[in-house]
Amino acid sequence: MNWKTFLLGTVAGFAAGYATKQILDQSSNPSPDKVLAQVKETVKKDGNIYGSWILMKPENYKKNNLDYEVYKGGITRNTEGKREQFEFVADASTGTILELNAQND
Repeated sequence: MNWKTFLLGTVAGFAAGYATKQILDQSSNPSPDKVLAQVKETVKKDGNIYGSWILMKPENYKKNNLDYEVYKGGITRNTEGKREQFEFVADASTGTILELNAQND
């Protein structure tokens, strides 16, 4: 085997692996970390994020007679020196926020 053939095979293998990864990333559900990042990005528009959490295992959830698989979590933010807490429910397949509820102390 010569080096050109070996190098060509290696490059082709990496290219195929990279293309496969890109296709799988586009068609798979977002990770809980990505969903949390999306929720934080939405909530931080009105104040700085102080803390956040998300349950790593999706749960079944029903809203308006529709069944979802969701992630549940929470966000704490500071707005004008006041701490606010929110709990959220986000669709596990898209990351869309289905509910965002303020928690009263």
